[in-house]
Amino acid sequence: MSKVVVALGGNALGKTPEEQLSLVKNTAKPIVNLIEEGNEVIIAHGNGPQVGMINLAMETASKSEAGTPEMPFPECGAMSQGYIGYHLQNAIREELLNRGVNKPVATVVTQVIVDKDDQAFVNPTKPIGAFYSEEEAEKLKKEKGYDMVEDSGRGFRRVVPSPIPVDVAEKQTVKTLVDNGHIVITVGGGGIPVVEEGNSLKGVPAVIDKDFASEKIAEILDADFFVVLTAVDKVSINFGKPNQKDLDSITLEEAEKYIEEGHFAPGSMLPKVKAAMKFASSKEGRKAVIASLEKAGEALKGQSGTTITK
Repeated sequence: MSKVVVALGGNALGKTPEEQLSLVKNTAKPIVNLIEEGNEVIIAHGNGPQVGMINLAMETASKSEAGTPEMPFPECGAMSQGYIGYHLQNAIREELLNRGVNKPVATVVTQVIVDKDDQAFVNPTKPIGAFYSEEEAEKLKKEKGYDMVEDSGRGFRRVVPSPIPVDVAEKQTVKTLVDNGHIVITVGGGGIPVVEEGNSLKGVPAVIDKDFASEKIAEILDADFFVVLTAVDKVSINFGKPNQKDLDSITLEEAEKYIEEGHFAPGSMLPKVKAAMKFASSKEGRKAVIASLEKAGEALKGQSGTTITK
């Protein structure tokens, strides 16, 4: 039996509550396949569209006559964890019961500790929420102190820091549940970013990359496999070009070479490859795999996906 941390990409969740509710039923199938094969499975996921939707809804409501209070960004992240976890855990539970498997499934609303001196706080880069005109963006900068940037000719968006995860506050809870046979959904959306202030944990307006947070929990739980699920079957070099080459397996050295040559897009495959490299290098014998959701089981057996090893 292997301990497997699975990081779900956005294609597994959709962009609206209705779409998500439908998609998670399909998402549950390959995850339950892994469980049926005897693996201990821990699930992590992104939350980009969901947290943006919640943040925008709360901002809009706060401007209405109803007097709804403005919701801080860490609280929006917590809401997204609960909302996505609710859909995921029910879909996985249903799929398990349909196959005669009785295993408990739980979502842990997870805080991920970051370093308050992380350089990301000096240079926010992660766009969130709605698009604004230049005039609206200037107003938000003055009134709320937001960092606003022009985004690909589509308007201005707020950007927040994307710090590196240092630790997971609820790690012992997650470990206890896993050790007792529970299927756990954790570090959703990269976790709620918090900094330590004495005995307190204080939420900060930031977004932790879900691939790095997923890798951190995989290390903490001493997983055998870290599986990053995405929309493609394999990692490729020269992606989208006539000389595109799909990679079955690569070493850390080869991965570093491909990164230096610029083969992986910063907002897409690059963080997945870097997180996979970090896990593979963390301990002898650990394997990281980047694969499509549909072929997760085959990827664990080396029949699909791209395996990254030390």
